[in-house]
Amino acid sequence: MIISPCISICKTDPVTGYCYGCGRNNSEKKLWKNENTNDEWKMKNLDEIKKRLNGWQLESFLESYENKINKGISLYKEKSEK
Repeated sequence: MIISPCISICKTDPVTGYCYGCGRNNSEKKLWKNENTNDEWKMKNLDEIKKRLNGWQLESFLESYENKINKGISLYKEKSEK
């Protein structure tokens, strides 16, 4: 199972249409939730996301996504619960 790239920072850039947190657009978010979406598409989408993000935004995404994979919670949620 591939973990969703949502890192709980759900705000969309009005110019690009991409989420500031995970870098996905609305149609990609819907595909991630669709039970028929295969892992191959998800892996390809993760690669696309990483190419869209850069600088601190990419670093923040990678760190939070890694935390979500390892601990089951994004850094944003983890810090907001403390």
